[in-house]
Amino acid sequence: MKIAFVTLSDPGALVVRQLVGVFPEAQVFLHEAVSEVFQGERFAGIVALTKNIFNEFDHIVYIAPCGVVVRSLDGNLRSKLTDPAVVVVDSGGRFAVSLLSGHEGGANDLCVKVSNILGAEPVITTATEALKNVIVGIGCRRGTEEKIISAAVREVLLMADVALEDVRFMASADIKSDEEGLIAAAESLGVPLRFIASEAIRAAAGQVQQHAFVEEKVGLPAVAEPAALLGGRRTKLIWPRTICNGVTVALAKESFSWSVSDRETP
Repeated sequence: MKIAFVTLSDPGALVVRQLVGVFPEAQVFLHEAVSEVFQGERFAGIVALTKNIFNEFDHIVYIAPCGVVVRSLDGNLRSKLTDPAVVVVDSGGRFAVSLLSGHEGGANDLCVKVSNILGAEPVITTATEALKNVIVGIGCRRGTEEKIISAAVREVLLMADVALEDVRFMASADIKSDEEGLIAAAESLGVPLRFIASEAIRAAAGQVQQHAFVEEKVGLPAVAEPAALLGGRRTKLIWPRTICNGVTVALAKESFSWSVSDRETP
């Protein structure tokens, strides 16, 4: 996978620095106005650069305004089957937008991965993804196998009468970001996996029941329920934490602004 990071500013270069720590093989392109303290290939204009690199990379992440990126893509688009995945991140690292080749090119998956690194909010507007509205929060012991986690998720979904096809994200605490079984379970179930910052989980502790055992083991008041609530927008808990073979699972549901039945949801 060939990936490029492109930015126009010093704040954007700081975001790139975070991403390169996880994508060391990536090629970095910095506008000539960016401070010389940052390393990368320099360019004078983003339109010309995009034309030059568009067909050379599988994934391109711009840390730049969406409007600038859209204009730079003009004239380069050919097909969703061949165009590279394009993700746009604001220079504050707050939002990651899957802009181009969401499914076929992998921009949706890349968007979530970038969001996990930065602690950003993934913005995915692909219809088949945007209409999914269930977040599965998960807590598990270190080293739990994929098959155990997958089985626990399926069991709780069955108990709650929720279809796997309605799950938008699986979510857990960022301290689980290297948990191989959890990552493999998400891949096996075909659901993107979000990692929620521990600081955000602690801040949301008042919304859920806290557990001394969890606090003792991982230093957090809870994992599954706050991860489920924080993994989406306008969420409410629809299934409380349930322990299945050592795996804790909770479900939250997002409300849509156009849904009459959900308008009372905070």
